[in-house]
Amino acid sequence: MPRYLLFPGRHHLLTRFQAGYLQRLATPGDGAVTDADDLVTVVWAVTSANHENTRRNPVPYHRREAAIERFSVLTGLRSVVVPVFDTTPTDRFAEVTVKTVAAATGLELTPADTVVACSTPEVAAMYEGLGFAIAGVEAEVEPTPARPWDVLLRLAADDPSWRDLAHPATVDLYARYRLDDLVRSVVNDPVVGDEGGLTATRDYRTYAEAFAGAAQRKWDTVREHVRPGRIVDIGCGAGAVLELADREPALRESDLIGVEVARHLHEECVHKKAQGFFVNPNVFFYRRNVLGGAVFAPRSVDTTMTFALTHEIWSYGEQMASLRRFVQAIYDHTVPGGVWINSDVCGPDGRDRTVHLRLATTDGVDPGRPRTDLAAAGSAEAAAYVAGLSTRARLDQFAVDHRFAVDHRPVADGVVELTLGAAMDFLTRKDYTDNWLSETQEQFCGLEYADWKGLLTDVGFEVDPVSTAVRNDWIVTNRLAPVATLTTPVGDPVDWPVTHVLLVARRPLNT
Repeated sequence: MPRYLLFPGRHHLLTRFQAGYLQRLATPGDGAVTDADDLVTVVWAVTSANHENTRRNPVPYHRREAAIERFSVLTGLRSVVVPVFDTTPTDRFAEVTVKTVAAATGLELTPADTVVACSTPEVAAMYEGLGFAIAGVEAEVEPTPARPWDVLLRLAADDPSWRDLAHPATVDLYARYRLDDLVRSVVNDPVVGDEGGLTATRDYRTYAEAFAGAAQRKWDTVREHVRPGRIVDIGCGAGAVLELADREPALRESDLIGVEVARHLHEECVHKKAQGFFVNPNVFFYRRNVLGGAVFAPRSVDTTMTFALTHEIWSYGEQMASLRRFVQAIYDHTVPGGVWINSDVCGPDGRDRTVHLRLATTDGVDPGRPRTDLAAAGSAEAAAYVAGLSTRARLDQFAVDHRFAVDHRPVADGVVELTLGAAMDFLTRKDYTDNWLSETQEQFCGLEYADWKGLLTDVGFEVDPVSTAVRNDWIVTNRLAPVATLTTPVGDPVDWPVTHVLLVARRPLNT
């Protein structure tokens, strides 16, 4: 009999099969236990312990730990639970896990006193390479029983058989903390990826830095429209705007709530709060996707702020269908008389009309044809390659990499024919080379100002007259005019159109 049974895994759900298997493995052959020292200690190495609310890791570590402890009591197993933080893929995973156990508990697990319980062949091979004996759990039984993740997917699919397969410790904990609803919401999320972001290619460091740099300008734009009370910033990034709201004396009695779907940014928000960035004690951060279901109770929020968010909902969701669900969710949680303030990019008026776009051809290289392998090449290589292209060649590359159609037809040297919306989608994105593979997944010009007003009033909002579509002249002066000109097909100049929108929408008092 070994002294320890190392059981690595994410352990989001525990099964009845695991209970019987571990009991047989951890009990002496004659079943007699005369002393506590005769018990085999099951060391649960809970991997991805720092991840939660992602498709791969929906349940937070502290809930997983609680289920394991209750499972141990109900099965009579002696257990030690150790969190193992996520790491980049490495062939030293087994070694890292064993060292983490030693650092957390002082237990020096060795092949002489430890058996590893693992049903994943690739992971089991790493422990075998260190000399450990392997117990295959589900992998050594025929027919193969349902693995924990298979049972969790049954739950997500509303298959009631998951309750028969899951251990009562999991069923009980899921019921008490409504984790079954959480799992369904996260696993079935149509927008958020496996690792908890909208896209796997985004550089969140530069993304957060850009938002922090623009936070003061954003806050100055919306401050006068903010209604005290319960103030929510959806898509709050790393919390930069809420930091400024926190400094407002007039809002010191308000609740400041940040909602962020991207795991990396939410973690930074929580870190800031722990480090004392906020004076107001009523600052809270939720990791949620509003499209996955209601985050706030009906008529419970006084002010909702969104910055550079709605174009992402349009782009990563189902365009207007997803955006309408989002607007409806905000309307539903807004108190009568409350306000939604939305600042984002905006398509030009008449975005479907045909224009001619002349682009610089000498400000970079022209390889003759765009590459079709940039997505596979990776973010760093893509950024370096696109940064070296001429503006004209960059349009061809954009048309290949962009998720949305960028139909363009060459009509002269450096001149193409396309719609005004497609032209502005390219021109407002062409300089984001650092996040090229991410930015080309988004559409900036899906809606023009009239579309926005129609959508808001259709849902029930009143659009405040202060709402407006504007042109960012800095972008025109520094990014567009030096390398591009717009004309009609017959050669008449076309003024640079609007690029951004500020919407102040109120829920009527009598609703």
